[in-house]
This record gives sequence, C-alpha cells and structure tokens, in this order.
Amino acid sequence: MIGCKAPENSAPALRAPAGGILIKGAGATLPSLLYKHWFASYNNIHHDTVIGYDIVGSGEGIRRFIGNNVKEEDRVDFGASDAAMRDEEMAQVPKGVVLLPATAASVVLAYNLPGFEGDLKLSRRAYAGIFSGQIRKWNDPIIAASNSGKRLPNMDITTVVRQDRSGTTYAFTKHLDAISEAWRSQHGAATLVNWPGNAMRATGNEGVAGRIQHAIGSIGYVGYEFAHSLGLKLAMLENRDGKFVAPTARSFTSSFADVKMPENMRLFIPDPAGSDSYPIVTFSWILLYTSYDDPAKSKAIHDLFRWCLVEGQESAPQLGYVQLPEAVAKKALAALDTITASEAGKK
Repeated sequence: MIGCKAPENSAPALRAPAGGILIKGAGATLPSLLYKHWFASYNNIHHDTVIGYDIVGSGEGIRRFIGNNVKEEDRVDFGASDAAMRDEEMAQVPKGVVLLPATAASVVLAYNLPGFEGDLKLSRRAYAGIFSGQIRKWNDPIIAASNSGKRLPNMDITTVVRQDRSGTTYAFTKHLDAISEAWRSQHGAATLVNWPGNAMRATGNEGVAGRIQHAIGSIGYVGYEFAHSLGLKLAMLENRDGKFVAPTARSFTSSFADVKMPENMRLFIPDPAGSDSYPIVTFSWILLYTSYDDPAKSKAIHDLFRWCLVEGQESAPQLGYVQLPEAVAKKALAALDTITASEAGKK
C-alpha cells in the first residue's frame, strides 16, 4: 500500500550484469505503478536487461529526454509523459522522437469529508467551480443541488493540486478547458497551473493522495490507482451525457471505446462521449528516440516495450489502469518497429 510520505522520485543506482543492458528512463507519476510492475516482471524473465525508472513527473521526464543541459547521471534512454510531446519539444531532439502510447488511465477527484454519507455527486459546473476558486464552501448550493437530502458541512474547501509540471495536471486541465468557458479563458490546458482559491500543493500523484488523506475538507485530482490504494473516497462526476458516473473499470474502458489513434500518435480525449463513460481520462506515452547509437540497446528497448504492449497489457486492469484498445496497441507496435540503431552505432 502507498503511504503518505513524499514519493521516492529517484530510482536506486542500478547496474547491468556482465554482458547485459541497462535501460534508464524518467517521467510521469500517473503510470508509475504499472511501469514499475512491468519493468520488474520483465527483468524476472530477462535477467540481462535491467530497467531504472525515475518517477519525476511528465515535465521533468520530457526535459531529461530532450537532454539539453541535463547532468550525465540524469540522461535517459526513454522518457514518459501523460501530455505526449509538443512539436516544438520534439524539434529539440536531433535523434528524432517516437511517441508510443503505452497505457491509459483516469484522473479522479478524491475527497476527505468526514460525516458525509453515501456518494458525493459533483456536476460539471460544481467541480469546475471548485478548482477555479469560484466555489469555496462544501455546502454551496451548486454542490447541494446534486446531493439532495444529504448534509453538506459549512466548511471551507481546500483543493489539493500538483506543484510540479505534471501530465496528470494536463489531463485534468484539458478536461476543464473542454467543459468550462471560464476556465478556458483564464487558464487553459497546462502541465503547471497557478491555481486559484484555497489550494494546497504537493509533488507527484502519491504526494497529492497523501495530502488528501490527512487534510479534512480537501478535494484533489489524482490518478485513480493512487487514490484507490489509499482507500480515498471518490466523487461521482457528471459526464458529457449528463449522467453521474463512478470511477470504475467499466466506465474507464467505455471512455476509450472506438477511439482512432492518428498517425502522429497524439490523441487526447478531453470529454468522452457515451452515457457510461467516465469524463477524465488520458493515454500515457513512452518517449523513444528514433535511433540509438548502441545496436544492442536499440534491440533491448524494442524487445522491452514490445513485451509491455503485448503481454504487459494483461496486468494493467489489475493495477487500476486501462488496457489499450487493440487498434491502438497495433499502431503503437508499428511505431515501435521504426526505431533503429544509428549508422554510427552499426559500424
């Protein structure tokens, strides 16, 4: 079970066995529980391949992957981001970039409201108002309207938000941008936000979940798997079809039904359609170089992520993630097959 302590952001120093390969990565916290499981499972099968993954957030993962002004010990073979990469970021990578959708996840609104019984329902107007700082009390009429017959306390709302550049923040604000004109005009979608209202800041999904667990009157956005691990209460959210939907494996999967991944491998679903769909979901990407100087490492990286996209997908639902739709997995495998060893490395 995840504790409330600060996240352990850096992987311990790792070494490959004699004749083996060390693969280093860094980035997103949202898929980190799944990635840690995948990498450990893969190493148990392929003892000569050791994978280190620093859980530093999507923004820092992209920075390390680009590699400008990065310390030698922080250089990586792959990055990870819930916000993919923008064209201008990709242009800074001389080796080229392959975006690989690796998994899908949901962002939930977890809350700490002792004495409130039953399921808290939050309309789109309510949770957009809470995080924009317009709704500041738990017994606000806009919240009460969706929770008829339930007693809401006359208590200040404290939002728990990310203080680091975060793909989870990007997914959440991308959704707010889609449903709230007020949010769109003031903030938009971003990996880092100057949050209005009474906001408590934390680092990483684990940090946010821990703060919510101990802060009475708080509500925060966090990856489902982190909130679920701590047993936090999760709000039912109004979706695009006007239905209040609980965060469940079924509602998460419904949100990704019939998606079509474009050729550039960047697809955001800021407001899924469908009466059963959960409204805040995201793909999460592995960032690979188009070519690697070391042919052995190029092959090891290819084999690792092929395993993640095939065998590894089966364990995703058990850990609170969404198995990639078959069509998306096929496109990701095709993209993976484009990585090569550089001409210099082949000599």
